[in-house]
Amino acid sequence: MPPTPYRPAALAWQVFRGSAAIRDRLLTRHQLRGASWIRLMHDVYADARLDRDHELRCRAAGLRLPPGVLIAGPSAAYLHGVEHAATFDDDVHVLAPIRLGLGSQRGIRVHTLGPRHPPHLGADPAPPHSPHPAGGSALLRSDPISAAWECAVWLEPVLAVGIIDAMLRQQLVDCAGLDAVAGANARRPGGRRAGWVFGLADAGAQSPPESQLRVRLVLAGLPRPVTQHPVRLANGRVVHPDLSWPQYRVAVEYDGHRHSDPERLHLDRQRLNQLVGAGWRVLHVTGRRLHREFPGLLREIRTTLAAAGLR
Repeated sequence: MPPTPYRPAALAWQVFRGSAAIRDRLLTRHQLRGASWIRLMHDVYADARLDRDHELRCRAAGLRLPPGVLIAGPSAAYLHGVEHAATFDDDVHVLAPIRLGLGSQRGIRVHTLGPRHPPHLGADPAPPHSPHPAGGSALLRSDPISAAWECAVWLEPVLAVGIIDAMLRQQLVDCAGLDAVAGANARRPGGRRAGWVFGLADAGAQSPPESQLRVRLVLAGLPRPVTQHPVRLANGRVVHPDLSWPQYRVAVEYDGHRHSDPERLHLDRQRLNQLVGAGWRVLHVTGRRLHREFPGLLREIRTTLAAAGLR
């Protein structure tokens, strides 16, 4: 029978500085290297039973950051509930006043609060979802509207729009708020980019791949598709294709993980067959086609739209 892992009560379910645990004689260096703990960053460890998600990375970063630094951008969006904004393996994005002279380090990407950032709209205290906050205190994060700005300015557009789509869908921000921020800061560095990214966002996207597909089609020069456009069928039923060009009666459906459920797949296919019967052209997109075969997919959609009358 394997020995019971040694975990002092003071460190159970915690994120902590290894040097402090050794100094306080809670652990030896040898014990710190044991399977009970996971090393997150230099001198930062955690109980190995904790969920390995981006929140855990943020808690670790919180122990290495001086006062006045905010968890920001995609990391803040994650803490606000946008689960696909960042993963356990991603760097923690933070925003630091320039006077601190804080540089990026392994696992932490530092952005400076300077001319590329508007006057900060606010910071929220963000108690982690787990019951034990990092270092015994709450994490400070950018508020949702500031996190949206930061994502728009810092990230690649397709990724940024996917995060902002989710923030709109979860009602963390709204279009009026995004427009106000973009308008007030249009002359700042990054302001035009943020306004352009905000303009691409859409609360109707139901998943990150749908967001990515929509944005890539627009960037490739196609007319912007409508999300979840209601189509009333002859039997009175209303269906909502993922993406569509209603004036051409062309729809695109993303076949994601939900289609691994045979019953869900059956119902979706029945719904789309009814859409075809109503005179619509429907194209299906899989993850493989989106990520590996996009040029061919784009040609198919372009050809279908042209056949439907797009000039």
